[in-house]
Amino acid sequence: MSPQSLLPKPNVEDAAADKPVVAILTIEDDIQFFRGNRSNFVDLINTGQQMGITTYVITVKNLKLQAARVLGYTFRKDDETWVQSWFPRPNIVYNRIPQREDERLPRVKKKLAALSNQPDIRLFNRRFFNKWSLFQWLNENKSTKSYIPETKRLTDPVILATLLKKHRLLYLKPVRGKAGVGIMTVMVQPEKRLPYRLQIQEEKGSRTYRSGTMKRLWDRVVKQSAVLGEPYIAQQGITLAAVNSRPFDLRALVQKNGFGQWELSGIGARVAGDSSITTHVPRGGYIDDPEKLLLSIFGKEKTGKVLGKVRNTTITLARQIERSAQYRMCEMSMDLGVDTTGHVWFFEANSKPMKFDEPHIRNKSLERIFQYSLYLHRSKLENKGGVAT
Repeated sequence: MSPQSLLPKPNVEDAAADKPVVAILTIEDDIQFFRGNRSNFVDLINTGQQMGITTYVITVKNLKLQAARVLGYTFRKDDETWVQSWFPRPNIVYNRIPQREDERLPRVKKKLAALSNQPDIRLFNRRFFNKWSLFQWLNENKSTKSYIPETKRLTDPVILATLLKKHRLLYLKPVRGKAGVGIMTVMVQPEKRLPYRLQIQEEKGSRTYRSGTMKRLWDRVVKQSAVLGEPYIAQQGITLAAVNSRPFDLRALVQKNGFGQWELSGIGARVAGDSSITTHVPRGGYIDDPEKLLLSIFGKEKTGKVLGKVRNTTITLARQIERSAQYRMCEMSMDLGVDTTGHVWFFEANSKPMKFDEPHIRNKSLERIFQYSLYLHRSKLENKGGVAT
């Protein structure tokens, strides 16, 4: 007997017409039904239910675009078990496919393309960002260009050498990297016998190599980049504001609100760990309050100005990224830096933000997803099928 034959019969009245149906899209898994951050999915389902919105998890395989009912998963609190059930066809599909490799599978790309062409379904967060594309988009606009460190595609040693003549510190990043994996730094220390210092981020801590010539440095960079099999970008290193000699950056979450407008949901700070290239918490970094950190460096008046600049910058950047990408977005997280003068820099954006640990940001992030879903659905009803933005 198939699993479907054990399911309850479809109920055509189980979704209110004035509320959207939200499906959290992921990819199937042979062992545990589906992949992805299960605790995040539980939080999303619970928040949707609290707001009266039918919400469920669905796999690429089970999302049948022409069917009135689809097979999805919900979480049963009584015994903390994921169960399969029938659900109405979604109006909103929230793309949480967890890995770039999964998203690049031909059948997944085909389904996402088909979803994008469905006039009665809104797809949130079409795909992962490509770092090189992001910097190209933001350099296209004079309102965002000043926030971008100098960035080049790392295709040959001449580019590396040219950048090192201008900047004593460079960051080398895989264009499709995630969570700091594969990041390297290069520093020129002309007073040293081996002047080129290459630091490579690992799971715990980092490794450091020194080279006496550009050729040896380039060979080591090529060897390391081959491990990931990804093209790299080279980016001007910024001297970040620091506390106790530990640099920190800011993580901002920007989302569409219940009026369809970009709004900042919150800012957190991540302080770098000892011997870590990045500020990622799994690599020894820690979470702190951004205002407290900035106050200790800049004082009250300048901190207010810096935070105001950060808030305005995130919205400006989000609008430009969405405009250049040419598809609808619901949210994005950003890594921003504040240098020792108080200037704000953009380092990275993620179209599928990880959970923020700060409770006030986390709660708002969940609510905003459904507030924007309600906005889109009601706009569509009011426009009788017109396209909402």
